[in-house]
Amino acid sequence: MEAIGSLIKGAQQQVSAFNVSKATALRVIKTGTFCRTVVWPILPPLMLYQYIREKDVDMFALELLYDKSGSNEPAAFYNRNLPGVAKHWKIQSDLEFIRLAANPEQ
Repeated sequence: MEAIGSLIKGAQQQVSAFNVSKATALRVIKTGTFCRTVVWPILPPLMLYQYIREKDVDMFALELLYDKSGSNEPAAFYNRNLPGVAKHWKIQSDLEFIRLAANPEQ
């Protein structure tokens, strides 16, 4: 049992902050400061931009599909009256498939 305790204590000392050199501590502080001042302010707008671009591409594909289908019913492709993500035609199709499987008609 003492061997396990000394093994755990040795592993803890290897990763604890008390055994690092001043240069390593300074490097960690500089990296943290860089992340707080440069990386984090850039990340949320970049993620929002990527989300908007992907949404734009998805809607363009949906409009293209509607246009090429020759249909006169846009709600079959994107129904704005449905809540959440159920507006999209593929989700509507999946939900209908689940409904039919869960409630078989007699």
